[in-house]
Amino acid sequence: MPEAAVRLERFFGRFAKQPTAALTSGVLQETPTRFDWLRTGAAGLAAMLEAIRAARQSVRLEMYIFRAGTPGDAFRDALTEARARGVCVQVLLDAWGSHELPEDYWAPLTRAGGEFRSFNPLMLEHAIFRDHRKLLVCDETTAFVGGFNISAEYDGDGVANGWRDLGLRATGPLAAILAKTFDTMFARADHEHPRLARWWRQRTRDETVHSSEATILSEAPGPRHNPIINTLLNDLAHARQVDIATAYFLPTWRLARALARVARAGGRVRLLLPGKTDVAVSQLAGRAFYSLLLRSGVEIHEYQPQILHTKLIVVDRIAYAGSANLDQRGLRINYELLLRLPHAALAAEAREIFEEMLPHSRAVRLEAWRREWTFWERIKSYWARFLLSRLDTYLARRQLRQLR
Repeated sequence: MPEAAVRLERFFGRFAKQPTAALTSGVLQETPTRFDWLRTGAAGLAAMLEAIRAARQSVRLEMYIFRAGTPGDAFRDALTEARARGVCVQVLLDAWGSHELPEDYWAPLTRAGGEFRSFNPLMLEHAIFRDHRKLLVCDETTAFVGGFNISAEYDGDGVANGWRDLGLRATGPLAAILAKTFDTMFARADHEHPRLARWWRQRTRDETVHSSEATILSEAPGPRHNPIINTLLNDLAHARQVDIATAYFLPTWRLARALARVARAGGRVRLLLPGKTDVAVSQLAGRAFYSLLLRSGVEIHEYQPQILHTKLIVVDRIAYAGSANLDQRGLRINYELLLRLPHAALAAEAREIFEEMLPHSRAVRLEAWRREWTFWERIKSYWARFLLSRLDTYLARRQLRQLR
């Protein structure tokens, strides 16, 4: 059995579905996955709805935030209609992120035979740990990952209306592997969280799943082996060009120093961060790193027209896409899903998307920042950083210890 299949068997507890193959010149070859960037939330939500309506075998939907109204009701109706025509439909939503939904919201789907589960029901002793993943897999052939949730604020172009966001569609063998990551989370949703904690204690490097086309970084709570941080650090070690757009920026010191080292060594590092935000304390905390990064030569831009919710990392010829922000929650506390894609053409297109956002952004200059960075602003920023990087992480570790 190939080594990759052994990894999948050990991680998921079952054999991975064999990828689609084609016979070319008498040789069995794997059909490559096609990747398409979905450049706005509106484009991503429309493509997801279309895929659900076209599904004939199975639909798996996992979201952090799902709200009633537009476009949520259209998704619920499409999922219910899919089940009515015989499609296996499973929906997994985070209990906190989607707590505004009425209790009977999914009754039409469940009456039709679909399955709905709420991840980590709200209880004070384990409320911190959330499923922040965003994933849709249809027929195990088409998958969507990215930053947008299913709610009205994501249904726009990010310039004239709606938050600025980004998604990625994967059509081909990789979708079947992503379906298995959903199955793992769906199976755990109804468990008591102590079981999740025991699983976390036993987790191994097999959580990072390697395929010929991508590395799937499936992150879980905990300060120990961290696939997202470690993979990023490895790529940054010899990087020459780094472009990062993230909604919430509060990196570990190791990541901040790694970005600074790339710039000091003559590489180009550009950060695109929110000028407007829905979480003011997160913006304050992230700005505590500005002086260090600007002095090192890192370029910082703040997006102006709308709230920036994009999660995009491009390191040389490698692109990252998924749900994780570069903050403490995305790197240490939440359940996250991130794809590392070593495709030069895909990375080049991702860099084009980054460039398209820059004209809508304000460049932060070191001298001007020193004038803006008053004593009172520094105090607020350092307290925000303490709250999110120290207190939030401390509470998460405390809850994790109690759950063991």
